[in-house]
Amino acid sequence: MAQHLSRRGFLAGGTSVGLLSGLGDLSFLSKLDPVSAADSVSNPATVKFQPEIEPLVRLIEDTPRDRVLEEVADRLRKGTTYREVVTAVQLAGVRNVQPRPSVGFKFHAVLVVNSAHLAAQSSPESDRWLPIFWAIDEFKASQARDVTEGDWTMSAAHEASVQKLASEPGVQPQTTLTRFETAMDRWQPDAADHTAAALARVGSAKDLFPMFARMGARDFRSIGHKAIFVANGFRTLQHIGWHHSEPMLRAIAYALQNHSGEPNPGDNDLAADRPWRHNQKLASRIKGELPDGAADSDSTRELVRSLRTCSATQASDVVVDMFNKKVSVQSVTDGLYLAAVELLLRQRGIIAMHAVTTTNALQYAFRQLTSGGGHEETRRLLLLQNASFLPMFRDAMRGRGQVGDAAIDELQPVRTSTGAEGLDDIYDDVGRNHFQAAGKTLDWLNAGNDGKSFIDAARRLIFLKGNNSHDYKFSSATLEDYTHISPVWRNQFLAASVFNLRGTNDRDNGLVQRTRAALKS
Repeated sequence: MAQHLSRRGFLAGGTSVGLLSGLGDLSFLSKLDPVSAADSVSNPATVKFQPEIEPLVRLIEDTPRDRVLEEVADRLRKGTTYREVVTAVQLAGVRNVQPRPSVGFKFHAVLVVNSAHLAAQSSPESDRWLPIFWAIDEFKASQARDVTEGDWTMSAAHEASVQKLASEPGVQPQTTLTRFETAMDRWQPDAADHTAAALARVGSAKDLFPMFARMGARDFRSIGHKAIFVANGFRTLQHIGWHHSEPMLRAIAYALQNHSGEPNPGDNDLAADRPWRHNQKLASRIKGELPDGAADSDSTRELVRSLRTCSATQASDVVVDMFNKKVSVQSVTDGLYLAAVELLLRQRGIIAMHAVTTTNALQYAFRQLTSGGGHEETRRLLLLQNASFLPMFRDAMRGRGQVGDAAIDELQPVRTSTGAEGLDDIYDDVGRNHFQAAGKTLDWLNAGNDGKSFIDAARRLIFLKGNNSHDYKFSSATLEDYTHISPVWRNQFLAASVFNLRGTNDRDNGLVQRTRAALKS
């Protein structure tokens, strides 16, 4: 394990990149070319990738975990690019890790690539390789687990079926999309697979994202991972290129069909699907366009309070009533963000954490479908499903123990210093006394300190001390969502996020040492 970070030394160099000066000497990363901002933005039955990327994917797949970082570092020294490595680790996960029996667990190696990429994008150039090396190591761990669970591998597409769909005279993306929607509604995995592959050949991200976003939001199975995979998958494709979309869309379609241990949802009334059916009817009851305009704090507070006690269907009813009273979209989305992160105050753990990351995914999808783009019903459904999911997360938490009654709008500041000393004090409490750390964060931000400094510190600590995919998924989600929340609520939101961040007293993850060793080899 790397040396432990001293309590008062960790921000000695200032409030941004000076973080962890007592521990995090990352100068060894200079052995690789820095990642620029521009760059960061065999079995014939097995799916094959584009010929230019297949060898690198095979290298990552076939190299043992204890050697893979060294092999990738060697390729980087020979000219392999950041984009190529991100592409290869994403596609290796798609080909080798099955999103069953739940779109989570080992499949996080696939879900987390975009989160690692976002962390890299938002970091100093000198640090950007660390989250990508972590993603490679995470894939190797998930690959090994998949082997023990049956050694699933994505098969090649059924070419005759795909060709028929993609090459019909006069075929249009909308025609194939309609067929995809039918296959999804009937929960027919083979038909959905063929149609998804055909869509990649005849459509574009702009054509296809609305339908995939809609399907990702339709049910609560896998506690939000379906929506997360849609958002993260399409976001990764923005970086690696649409020419890699066919295996990605097939993987997403396969994950969206997951309903392990249940009868066909298309023929049955199952609990996970009821909010969707309710909200499909409810969406049409919103009068006129979704209200624009400034945020109203009282309305946001009212929504948060309603979401503490209401049912899934009542939650979306409340949102529709607010819209019909001309409460702005911003007021409602503020409430959804705050209600999600408040669950962490009530029961810190995996369920509440996914309420936050699912809200991030649904809100990302909503923002992509701009007003006037012809997808108004889907935009409404994304907001209504987000509202309905939050009580479902709350109820799921009850199966994991006591749920507290802390309220985010009643979070009180705890006095701390300003500047680097105060930030040092906050992260010393993170992981040890969460409410105190949250109160100090609120005090520090209310005093006018820069939220970006807090975020930079959080990211660096994830690099050094994060030990699972949720560290990356959660931190990338919350640190992004902070910018989309009204200024009046941002400080409370960021303060609550410390319940699932890493602190200076957490154990180092060992990745820095392994990466250092890889670059010396």
